[in-house]
Amino acid sequence: MQIRVGYELIYDCPQPTPMILTLKIHPSRASDIVVPDELRTEPFVPISDELDAFGNWCSRFVAPPGELRIFNDALVYDSGMPDLVARDARLIAVEALPPEALLYLAGSRYCETDLLSPVAWQLFGQTPTGWGRVQAIVDFVHYHLEFGYRFARPTKTAWEAYQERAGVCRDFAHLAIALCRSMNIPARYCTGYLGDIGVPRSDAPMDFSGWFEAFLDGRWYTFDARHNTPRIGRIAIARGRDAADVAISTTFGPTFLKSFRVWTDEVFAPPPSRPGLGAPWRTNAIT
Repeated sequence: MQIRVGYELIYDCPQPTPMILTLKIHPSRASDIVVPDELRTEPFVPISDELDAFGNWCSRFVAPPGELRIFNDALVYDSGMPDLVARDARLIAVEALPPEALLYLAGSRYCETDLLSPVAWQLFGQTPTGWGRVQAIVDFVHYHLEFGYRFARPTKTAWEAYQERAGVCRDFAHLAIALCRSMNIPARYCTGYLGDIGVPRSDAPMDFSGWFEAFLDGRWYTFDARHNTPRIGRIAIARGRDAADVAISTTFGPTFLKSFRVWTDEVFAPPPSRPGLGAPWRTNAIT
């Protein structure tokens, strides 16, 4: 299957403002990109694309004073298969973990393992190890938190979400990550596109999605505490310790976000044009 993904962000900048945007599709999906994943701006500004310390693409530029439109419209091949379920995946002892996984055992900005470890061991100390333990954590978070955009707060941490029992997708992911790390399971935060493919379409505005990956049996597996079911068409943009490492945009000066749109649609035929987005499509790339 093919999935059309994209976004449009409109900023107002009172002065020249350096910005870093983490919006390009993750390098692990590079071979799946059919129509280029190219961040563009109006007016045009020179952009430098670099890989950060976590292996994510970051786009750097200086926004000029006034209104700046940032947009992209890409096409991605996807297998159409739901997230992999491996119920026999085993927990790896801390002393046997590869060095690159150890980073994802420690507490981080939004995932306070020091506060949540006693809670985790009380709730999950007797659960089966490996996949069963991660799934028990996901089940708990899924039912413990109420989802709602009105609960969004950029400073909310996993501990605060646990206490308030409400949040958005990133809060579900942060709480599950913190509980996994508290149980000696490496876990990392993921952000990306997740459309309503294979599920009833939601009336809520499309947004970027947050989920997490746990390291079991020598590889990373996808888990989603908000939806708590394998999903189709998940396209990663960035991975890190938590949302602080994969911020969609970081501005080094005063800015005002005037408009924000995201789309993720399965393509069955050549899609209708989106006003003002240009025409990056190759008709022979669409089936």
